[in-house]
Amino acid sequence: MASFVDRVQITAKAGNGGNGCVSFHREKFVQNGGPDGGDGGKGGDVVIVADPNMHTLLDFRFISKYFAENGVDGSAARCHGKNGEDMVIRVPVGTVFLRDADDSVIADMHEPGQRRVLLYGGRGGHGNARFATPTRQAPNFAKPGFKEEPEVLRLELKTIADVGLVGFPNVGKSTILAALTAARPKIANYHFTTLAPNLGIVKRYDTDFVLADIPGLMEGASEGVGLGHDFLRHVERTRLLWHVVDASGSEDRDPLEDFAIINRELDAYGESTSKLQLVVLNKCDLIAEESEKQRLIEAFSAMGYEAFAVSAATLTGFEELLSETVKRLAELPPPTIFAETAAEPVIPNAPFIIRREGEIFVVEGVAMERLIDSVNFGDDESLNWFHRMLRDRGVIEALREAGAQEGSTVRIDDMEFDFID
Repeated sequence: MASFVDRVQITAKAGNGGNGCVSFHREKFVQNGGPDGGDGGKGGDVVIVADPNMHTLLDFRFISKYFAENGVDGSAARCHGKNGEDMVIRVPVGTVFLRDADDSVIADMHEPGQRRVLLYGGRGGHGNARFATPTRQAPNFAKPGFKEEPEVLRLELKTIADVGLVGFPNVGKSTILAALTAARPKIANYHFTTLAPNLGIVKRYDTDFVLADIPGLMEGASEGVGLGHDFLRHVERTRLLWHVVDASGSEDRDPLEDFAIINRELDAYGESTSKLQLVVLNKCDLIAEESEKQRLIEAFSAMGYEAFAVSAATLTGFEELLSETVKRLAELPPPTIFAETAAEPVIPNAPFIIRREGEIFVVEGVAMERLIDSVNFGDDESLNWFHRMLRDRGVIEALREAGAQEGSTVRIDDMEFDFID
């Protein structure tokens, strides 16, 4: 499956809020009409949906930018701007969204049909009608909409399965999957025949469980050798592992040594071997001596692992393995769900900092930059409102504590003005 893609990077952005409108009512025979500027519309959200009909992240290789629609500016007659359309992103079940800047998990889409807001759209700005008071009857300013920044995100598809088949290439994992499920993976007698995780449903009496063939593991897999670096992540979701070894040694390999090598790679990747493993001794139809099978079973038992002698080619020996698997799954916790860092709307009164550049006091913070965008510096009422907002938010007091005096130069964003206590 050359089209299988399980790791991509995208850029997503919520819509900006529309700007508030500065407008005054104009009508024949009506003098000095009051302010009637409407509010801007809310920007669209970025919404993600877990689609059970998707199985790869291939589409994201061709389209990597996902921007929600901006809110429309307000207009006269108190008309509210239209809200921006949401951007809906559909992903396969099991997709994890990580913030590329710090690798924090912001969404784990582990349930079919799951829907959530990934990025919230910006709030629309207030029109000047909102700022009218008995003493300020003609406000000549409005607030801009909240601007949102693009986020670079990494998407990783981590297969969700009850049981994962792990082991060296060519030990018969795909044959076992085909023998026990309706899945039809590619099967051939050479290494790395399987190039993508394959899933199938195993039915055992009145119980079903999902079996996944996880390819690409060999010595050095955790360091990128073979295909392991690409597919080890699919082990994380499994509740139980079937560790398949070639009991016949048909490629002159030692099954005990192969078992130890794969477990070292799992540990090196960070997937502890404390995860329950049942050892599957495949290709037992090629072993002439019954005593050799027993020797291997006892050797694994001595290491604390239960081993089962099977043959995928002749479909024998699976009864006991399936019964034990169903029993263990009933006792095990559900698949791993990754802890998320919740996406939150931007807080308008976010914290600010004050620093000095020589004799200039610089006030920094997203809320301060948005506040400065709201001011009409050619209007006295707007300036008075701006000064009151600085006082209410504690900026004036903080500047005073930082050493600012009457007439000191203060800079917010790209605007400089004199400090007035």
